[in-house]
Amino acid sequence: MNKFTLTISSPDGIIYQDEVQGISLRGAEGDLAVLSGHVPFITSIKPGECKVIMADDSEKIAYVDGGLLTVSNDTVNLLAGSFEWKDNK
Repeated sequence: MNKFTLTISSPDGIIYQDEVQGISLRGAEGDLAVLSGHVPFITSIKPGECKVIMADDSEKIAYVDGGLLTVSNDTVNLLAGSFEWKDNK
């Protein structure tokens, strides 16, 4: 599967930056997923679970308390008030 660069930031700085296969979370209009080649857009993010499909096909789950998501040219930026990875066992 194709990859894109994901940057997750909070007011404290960059939390994560690397290539991933996908991200899914709750946007202003409902649940959404972004894969490589997605049409550019901007949306606010509602609090909830965020799933990131890593480059190696593994999945990591986190909690995001809201924020802003931008998608442009295989680059995705998530600016969150807070973002915390769950323990993935």
